[in-house]
Amino acid sequence: MERLTGLDAAFLSLETPSNHMHLILVAILDPTELPGGFDAVVMKRLIENRIGTLPPFRRRVVRVPFGLHHPLWIEDPGFDLDFHVRQVALPAPGGERELAAFVGEVAGWQLDRDRPLWQMWVVEGLEHGHVALVAKVHHAAIDGASGVEVLASLVDLEPTPVPAVDRSEEPWKADRVPTDVEMIGASMASIARRPVRMARATVHLGKSLARLVTRMRNEDVQTGVPFTAPRLSWNVMITPHRQVAFSAMSLDDVKVVKDAFGATVNDVVLAVLSGAFRRYFVERDELPDRPLVAVIPTSVRSMDEKQLGNRVSAMFTQLSTDLDDPLERLAAVQATMSGAKQVHADIGGNTLEEWAELAAPAMLARGARLYGQLRLADRHPPIHNLVVSNVPGPQFPLYMAGARLVDMYPMGPVFDGAGLNVTAMSYRDRVDIGFMACREVVPDLWRLAAEVPEALAELVKLARDAEPSE
Repeated sequence: MERLTGLDAAFLSLETPSNHMHLILVAILDPTELPGGFDAVVMKRLIENRIGTLPPFRRRVVRVPFGLHHPLWIEDPGFDLDFHVRQVALPAPGGERELAAFVGEVAGWQLDRDRPLWQMWVVEGLEHGHVALVAKVHHAAIDGASGVEVLASLVDLEPTPVPAVDRSEEPWKADRVPTDVEMIGASMASIARRPVRMARATVHLGKSLARLVTRMRNEDVQTGVPFTAPRLSWNVMITPHRQVAFSAMSLDDVKVVKDAFGATVNDVVLAVLSGAFRRYFVERDELPDRPLVAVIPTSVRSMDEKQLGNRVSAMFTQLSTDLDDPLERLAAVQATMSGAKQVHADIGGNTLEEWAELAAPAMLARGARLYGQLRLADRHPPIHNLVVSNVPGPQFPLYMAGARLVDMYPMGPVFDGAGLNVTAMSYRDRVDIGFMACREVVPDLWRLAAEVPEALAELVKLARDAEPSE
């Protein structure tokens, strides 16, 4: 039994019937070399074998009465693996759009708070004999980086079939659900220490702001600024319904652009998305006159840190959709990302976590509900346009229960005022991209996804033209 961190608890408290705080990963598997194929029975056997390395899978949330303090994680005495892993089949022809329609449907369902906060679906009927694994996990349990750690516990470097479950280890023990009196007593003791934490957080924030003001006065820092974003069709209140689309980029092509123009992989990904958005807006005659403002989640997890949960911060940057020239867009992205990193360093990566520890869950939950009831996202200028994440993945082949992992499409949550999320993840020779959107507010999401390869091709051509001839 342990208490959720402030940031983990915030993802629970800010969830509403329309704002779902779960992450989704769609893994495409090729089971043709696996005797007997890949189904839910195989997936459950794999989880049973490795569940000791998957802490979020058997623990559930227990809420503190009156929302006095952050909830508790307990080892669920009613854990039922069959509830969490299910099997479905796609309608013909089993292509990307049929799969995306299913993912969009399950993305619109909230997870049951009285059970461990995850579910999986093994999806049959895909083209080429492939199978999809659709995994949904609440953001309170993992972030992008710790999600990769969970994935690492379920995959192998070789196509090794799942052995029988080893029962020789010490049996797992469920926790006793604490009483309300026990939880209130423990919460009051922790709350008594809150003034000291508040004083410490205030001092740290004051120093951070002083560093930031000094930098802004002495340097020309370019970065994204909240409330300067243009209003787009998805910068409104959202519904519970979701739609999903997929796209991909060649990692080799991304590296060609990176090497030619001295950029990072992340810079190139953001520049390609800027180009894709611009093409999409031009086609719809909706091109805004200033760049988009994007929030970039940033991991502050150290290399040796093994604890799951959230260790994230965020940066504001710009997507240079206002520039017609692809190289100017890339240069603008590089400049604003450099500025965003400087501002983030001045503020401090742990500031968000520090203040989240002080927020009462009841207060956050009431604030989220009031924000929705007053429809404030329709009234004030957009804080930002969208969230964009880029998660580094392995560059070598992986196998799950003996099936070869072909592609991985990650997706993050959308919110009132920002009904589009774009998440990229590199794997082997590709960068797979998942688009998650509120169904009613993003017209023709697949059209937007289709612009990604075209935007990359523009930059690759310029990079190859810039190569010195031999």
